[in-house]
Amino acid sequence: MIDKTPDEDPAGPDAYLARLPIGEPLPFPQDGAPSWEIFPYEGEMTVRELRAPELPEPPRQGEDGPESCKQCARPDSDFLWTDEHWRLSGTDEPTGLPAALLLQPRAHHDLLDLPGELSAALGPMLQRVERAVTSLGGVGRVHVNRWGDGAAHLHLWLIARPAGVMQLRGSTLPLWMDVLPPLPAGVQRERDRRIAAAMAADGGTAHA
Repeated sequence: MIDKTPDEDPAGPDAYLARLPIGEPLPFPQDGAPSWEIFPYEGEMTVRELRAPELPEPPRQGEDGPESCKQCARPDSDFLWTDEHWRLSGTDEPTGLPAALLLQPRAHHDLLDLPGELSAALGPMLQRVERAVTSLGGVGRVHVNRWGDGAAHLHLWLIARPAGVMQLRGSTLPLWMDVLPPLPAGVQRERDRRIAAAMAADGGTAHA
């Protein structure tokens, strides 16, 4: 680990990586996420050691283009709702939240190369999905997340927080999604159907 004074900042990614405490014990953050009331876990915890960087990074699924992309190969019937440019899906298995959806462009793009017309349409489309989710009732907020480390085809998560459950607010909502008891399959299907219908009311095709 580089020992440097605060006013020194070597440029370049190699300098950044050289400063990381790879393989060293990391201190537990006193005011970090595990101390927040919205954090879903408690008890004794430790910080994992950092592993050495993998450079070049391993390719993401679909990195070679639409021919290798699992999302491009999915038929519209796999989705809750589709139109000419966008497709909306749910999770493979029910979750314990009011809704958890993925919005993606039909064409094979990531955010960095999303064409201008689709970029301009993305904001209104996110608003449209949020309206469809909140039409279920009992939804306090709809969180929008984009990570993109697993797949090269752009996909944005829209995750609904149940109204009034303030312990689930904020950035730890995806962690709660892992631990809450899942909705019964029939309830999940009905919620998917209602979301798809709300989307189709403004155009496109409902498949649920």
